[in-house]
Amino acid sequence: MINNHSDWHIPEHVGIIMDGNGRWAKKRALPRSVGHKYGAQNFRKITRYISKQGVKVLTLYAFSTENWKRPADEVGALMKLFRQYLVDSLTDFREDDIKVVFIGDRSAFDPKLVELINESEEVAKDRKGMLLNIAMNYGSRDEILRAVKMIGRDIRDHKLDPDQITEEDISSRLYTAHLPDPDLIIRTGGEFRLSNFMLYQSAYSEFYSTETLWPDFHEDDFDKAVMEFNRRNRRFGGV
Repeated sequence: MINNHSDWHIPEHVGIIMDGNGRWAKKRALPRSVGHKYGAQNFRKITRYISKQGVKVLTLYAFSTENWKRPADEVGALMKLFRQYLVDSLTDFREDDIKVVFIGDRSAFDPKLVELINESEEVAKDRKGMLLNIAMNYGSRDEILRAVKMIGRDIRDHKLDPDQITEEDISSRLYTAHLPDPDLIIRTGGEFRLSNFMLYQSAYSEFYSTETLWPDFHEDDFDKAVMEFNRRNRRFGGV
């Protein structure tokens, strides 16, 4: 466990691209939906472990704006899992004092699903532990476009001078407004791309990719990512 390494620097904000559920199922000759089910179970276990390590913010990429292109039966299975999680979330992570927030465009979801999202956030709003951002129907380009539109409306309404726009004006209009940028982004499944995940926020994030598929990503895999993070020399553009 990380706590055995007192000299380790724990990243304040970790983002995880949870990739590989489908391939995990295929390797076992199982439907892709089974892989998503096991991935959802692993999500709870890893979230609790990361919280105990002292991470302040965890952002998990659960469903992207591009995932709607997947086969209808797979999308349906994912929405069913999401709905079940929302029902469970009314009590989930309560003992861990984890605050749950959903980021992304909610307009595409069924109204009853949106009600569950709002209810689960309300239940967890006063918790003081780690902040868990679950990115659902999230895409970073869409997020940036949303921020640009908000800035455009403020300029139109004479609330903002275009010559005085700052980086803070942009970041404060993102879903992650007022949160620290991710220090470490982990991608499971062996790919080396961000796939439209926190493009603006990750300008100086350390990136870690592992061949391990998400359902098999366990506590020691997270420890390896943090160990590698501690080997990096973060200069933020300096010398």
